[in-house]
Amino acid sequence: MPPQEATGRPDSSAVCPSRRLLYGLPGAAWEFVLTSALLYSVVTAVRWLTSPDSPVGVDSTWAATAIVGVVVGIVLVVLITSLPGRCSGAHMNPAISVALWLMGAFPGRHVPAYVAAQLAGSVAGTALARLCWGPVVARSSMRYAAVHPDPAWNTTVLVLAEGGCLVLVVLMVGFFLAYPAISRWLPYAVGAATALIITALGGLSGGSANPARQLGPALLSGGTRLLWVYLVAPLVGALLGAAAYCLFQRRLGTPTPCTYRLCGRDEAPRNRAR
Repeated sequence: MPPQEATGRPDSSAVCPSRRLLYGLPGAAWEFVLTSALLYSVVTAVRWLTSPDSPVGVDSTWAATAIVGVVVGIVLVVLITSLPGRCSGAHMNPAISVALWLMGAFPGRHVPAYVAAQLAGSVAGTALARLCWGPVVARSSMRYAAVHPDPAWNTTVLVLAEGGCLVLVVLMVGFFLAYPAISRWLPYAVGAATALIITALGGLSGGSANPARQLGPALLSGGTRLLWVYLVAPLVGALLGAAAYCLFQRRLGTPTPCTYRLCGRDEAPRNRAR
């Protein structure tokens, strides 16, 4: 049975376009697969672009971070627009699932399963990268691609940076999904925003902005000292972003997002509340 909108009405856009192939597999299972693929791609990109023994390594730290950001942004676009992505919504980020629930676009009963699947996928994707690329990903120079803040940044600044990113991302997601005519462009906006966050903050806060991005690498590398910040700050940002969006709804009449799928949908939703 496909998920329903928070209003209780069936979301026709949630029906998987390849029903015969994927019928019966719940959205949370696809979130596990998608998040695993995302983390595998992240660790792989960091391994080949930053490792000293890589034939395609980039000497400049800033340039390597920017290229990793672009690669991750492209991977996100591919995953969001893929068949599994269209089935589950392709959140791949617990903060996004929570925010869409708070904005009235995603059923709250599915949030725990999505979050658990995303976090499990983070560990699985990181472990798969270790299996494929060997001990090199565990070296101190890589640490399974775990992010870390600049030594000059204290915890308060780190929380503000990581949480602030989510405020802006949640507002962007909400506005794109509220208008079917532009929602089809959301995957590219998400990819571009992610690339920008990684490029701008990769050398400062780490540019994670996603609890699932950091959990697997931190656990496998043993670098868990600031893990709580990377888990909590995006969720706080999601809460604030959703609250800001709801304020826009009350003051400006901004519509509720018409779907929880980040690929959007082209057609106007039926029986939508006015």
